[in-house]
Order: sequence, then structure tokens, then C-alpha cells
Amino acid sequence: MTEAIPDYPFDQPNVLEPPREWAETRAGCPVAHVRMPSGDVVGLLTGYDEVRGLLTDQRFSRNLDRKGAARMSTTEDGGMFSRPSPGEVDNKEGPGHRRWRRLISRAFTVKKMEAWRPRVQEMADALVDDLVAKGSPADLRAALALPLPVQVICALLGAPSEDQDRFARWSEVLLTLTRYTQAEVDEAQRDFHAYASELVERKRAEPGDDLLSELTQISDSEDGRLSHDELISTAVGLLLAGHETTSNMILKMTAMLLSERERYEAVLADPGLVPGVVEEALRMDANGGVGIPRFITEDTEVGGEPVGAGSTLFVNLHAANRDERKFPEPDRFDPRRENNAQHLAFGAGPHFCVGQTLARVELQVVLGTFVRRLPELRLRDAPETLRIREGVAAGGFEDMWITW
Repeated sequence: MTEAIPDYPFDQPNVLEPPREWAETRAGCPVAHVRMPSGDVVGLLTGYDEVRGLLTDQRFSRNLDRKGAARMSTTEDGGMFSRPSPGEVDNKEGPGHRRWRRLISRAFTVKKMEAWRPRVQEMADALVDDLVAKGSPADLRAALALPLPVQVICALLGAPSEDQDRFARWSEVLLTLTRYTQAEVDEAQRDFHAYASELVERKRAEPGDDLLSELTQISDSEDGRLSHDELISTAVGLLLAGHETTSNMILKMTAMLLSERERYEAVLADPGLVPGVVEEALRMDANGGVGIPRFITEDTEVGGEPVGAGSTLFVNLHAANRDERKFPEPDRFDPRRENNAQHLAFGAGPHFCVGQTLARVELQVVLGTFVRRLPELRLRDAPETLRIREGVAAGGFEDMWITW
């Protein structure tokens, strides 16, 4: 009897605990087969070594806009990894990506991102001021988790932060798995790109002290400079990724700490634990979204199992972060864990998250601010009542109510 292929993403009865299938697939074959919301079947990797190995192997393509590649979502275009982008340039992989990466990485050095810490702290304090003034309880997503990353990325890029509701809407639609129609996706993509194009034109005409202005000016003899189309796709990518994932992670980190409050009390007793807590929260994230795809361009093996050219594999970064072969007692929250910064929450290889330092700064600032200003912080409701944002690729919670 043929074993049924499970639907993916897996059901998650407890939003703060990983689906049981993560451990089951790690214990079985290195490549499990799952069915995406589109109906297409893909291979799924959940082991740390296999996931890291695939992400760092440049033979495999992240471009699913090609014949034979699996589709992710129920929309006709197949979802965010398959969707052709208006005016898209060849910076997804290969020499084009390496050139783009060299140019943009100059703007995202650790030194430059750390220089933003005081500004991020000012924004966080202002939002907590408002939170406290309005009184308990409050929806943390609406009060801080969404506005802070949006304010940060808008200030960084030189975009008006009052547009945060538009960014949030466009991002959610573009990340759809089952929630939105193709017509809604097309409208969001058109509006987002038109907005970014206007913003780029404005920065070219009147450069300011912001990242997008800097990117319009960056040039060198080998790589030239970013074209208008590259700037548009970069601005859209940064506005989307720069707030969506960090916003979700603020909520998930806070829920992890408050659902077992001794974790939060440990940081209250020793604020020096903040960086380690952030890394452990990133490693233990059980609601990290659908994962990252790769299109296999040549016959190969994963963990000794043959994988044919033309296959599509998805890597689940967060399942890999629970691999006991890499992280002993992986389900134990330990901010002093020696190797927790080796997690794969930001990816690995040539496509690792360019904004990871900024994300860490934001998460550390938020947690440090809570510890300093809200020592009585608690969840209003039982952790099991938290609702996952279903139907979108990025995961996260619909809302999260807190008291203090």
C-alpha cells in the first residue's frame, strides 16, 4: 500500500511547539515528500547538515520561474518563488546575484547597522511610551511588533513610515499561499512596484541621508552601479523582508519568553542574557513559515539519497534548527547554549539574509526595552489561544495581547 503524501505546511496544534512531522522526517529519509498548497509534490529537507549543504551549493537554483519547477501557492503564478516580477533583473543567482550582492552589502555592514541601534532604541521607547499611556491590555502586534520594523526600514530607506499599512497589506498579499487570489496578487505587485519606482526616482533627483539614496550612488569599476530596475526590486525586497519577518519574530520571541515565564524572569535577573536569548529564540522558532525552495539542475544526492534533475526541494530552516545532531537537547531553551548562533534562521550560503545584523539589533533593542520598562509583562491569554496567520508563507501570529 502506498503511503499517503502529507500536506505541507504541517498542522501545528500548539503554535509554540514544532509539528511532530519535523522530528519524524529527520528520523526517516533525508528527503521527505510533501504536497504543497498548489497540489505539487516536493522533497522536504529537515536535517541541519542537509539543509545547510543545499543552501551553500551554488549548483542549485532558487528560481522557480522555469519549466518543471513546483508551484507553492494556489494562485495561477505559483507563489512568490515562481512569480515573475515587473522589470525584474538577473540578480536571483549566478554572476548577476554576486554583482548585486557586492554592491548592496556595502550598505549593510555590521558597523553601519550597529550605528542604527540608538535610533532604533528611540523608536522603541516612543512606542512603549504610547503603549503604557494607552494602558493594559494591548495588542503587541499593532502597538509595537509591526510599527517598529516598519519605522526602522522606512527610516533606513528614506520612505515615509505613515505608509506602513500599505506595506503590510502588499506584503501579506504577495506572500500568499491560499489566502488571496491572483487578481489581488497582481494588484498588490503593481502598486508596490509603482510606489518603489516613484521612491527611487525621488532619491535619484534629490538624494538624502538614507540607504536608497546611497544605493543610487554606489558604483565601482568592476560592478558598475545598480540600474533603475535593480533599485526597484531591491527597494521592494527590503521593504517587504525588512519588516515582515522581524515583526513576526518580535511576537514569537515574546511569546516564547512569557509562555514559560521563568525564561523572562531569567533575563530580568541578568539583562546580559539578551543577545543569547535572541539567538535561542531565533533557533527555537516553531512557526517560521514554509521554507526556501531550490530547483535541482543536475542529478545529485542528498544524505546519500538520489535526487534527480528537475526536482524541487524545500528546506525547512527551523526544523533544521531542532536537529539534535547539531543542537543537543534541541527543545530546551538555553540562552547560554554555546553554538546557538550557528542556527539557520537567516539562511546560509550566497543568499543568506543581508539584513540579519539589523534584525538582531531590533530584536535585542525590543527585548532590552521590555526588561527595562515592563518587568511585569505577561500574556493576557493562554498561549494555546494564539492564532497563526494562516494562508501566507511567512507564518507569525494574527495578534498577541499582553498585560503589564
